[in-house]
Amino acid sequence: MNIYPDLFLTFAKVGVMTFGGGYAMLPILQREVVENKGWATEEELTDYFAIGQCTPGIIAVNTATFIGQKNKGVAGGIIATLGLVFPSLIIISLLAGVITTFSHLAWVNHAFGGIRVCVCVLILNAVVKLFKKAVIDPPTAVIFLAVAAGSYFSSLSPVVFVLVSALAGIALKNVGVKK
Repeated sequence: MNIYPDLFLTFAKVGVMTFGGGYAMLPILQREVVENKGWATEEELTDYFAIGQCTPGIIAVNTATFIGQKNKGVAGGIIATLGLVFPSLIIISLLAGVITTFSHLAWVNHAFGGIRVCVCVLILNAVVKLFKKAVIDPPTAVIFLAVAAGSYFSSLSPVVFVLVSALAGIALKNVGVKK
């Protein structure tokens, strides 16, 4: 199959199957991109998530752009990004006029409550998978705990945490700590 339609359709499938925003897409992206298509490794995908968190925009959209660009250059990045956002654009356009009409109904509110719980579980699954791949030894555990504490107790930008973590990883590697 031609890679461009495959990029578009794969990311459209991710986009249409995901409710709850960029973080909820992470486990589906992992399954499609790493397990099903082999377009990235677990480590590359984790790096894309980290970079996607630091760049403007939605993490899943940024990740789609990185994966598309890796596989087919700038055109691939554009096609993957369009594939990811296309279902949302269609669904939002269809729902925009209707949602306000039905938002007062109890069953609509209950449905959204159920969806929010599901999204929490999807995000937790993504976090657990990323944790298992990223926290592999005591130095990475220290970085994890420091970033977790720092992000909980401060309002620093995620960019600061990623940059400091990168420097810590470099420093630990250069002082001979196996990472």
